[in-house]
Amino acid sequence: MNKLLIFTLAFGVFTQASAQKFMTKTGQVSFFSDAALEDISAVNKQALAAVDLDKAEVAFVVQIRGFEFEKALMQEHFNENYMHSDKFPSSKFSGTFQKATAITWPGTHEVELVGKLTIHGVTKDVRVPATLAVKGEEALLKAKFKVKLADYGIKNDKANSISEIIEITVKTPMKKS
Repeated sequence: MNKLLIFTLAFGVFTQASAQKFMTKTGQVSFFSDAALEDISAVNKQALAAVDLDKAEVAFVVQIRGFEFEKALMQEHFNENYMHSDKFPSSKFSGTFQKATAITWPGTHEVELVGKLTIHGVTKDVRVPATLAVKGEEALLKAKFKVKLADYGIKNDKANSISEIIEITVKTPMKKS
């Protein structure tokens, strides 16, 4: 085998092993709607999430049909009438985390996630306050923010059965990859 190829492969493996990358396939994303008729909440425990500390990058993908509701009828209405899950099967975020002062790892830091959030096929620039904690082989990213349905082309029914603004909570324990 060519020495240059061996060096390239070895360097790639070394770089990969020393990188500060964390991932999960079981991140938790939930939402809450404070509505006139009744409160609505759902949770998805199958969010894919990745954080690269060296590059300060963050990415999430959430399958819309993965949200579980207390009532089956709510889940059906959510997927068919609001989110149109067949047409828009996932939501995603990709961006960076930023902080005014230097971040050292391990530790817990208040950061701001800055990037693009796609919901219902509409992509918007967002800034979300978050907490990123790193300890050994584990990391935990937590965030809570609000989304205006109209900004993402989600139409509320005339009975206002859901709030115009939804609170989203993210909690993703990750392992070093």
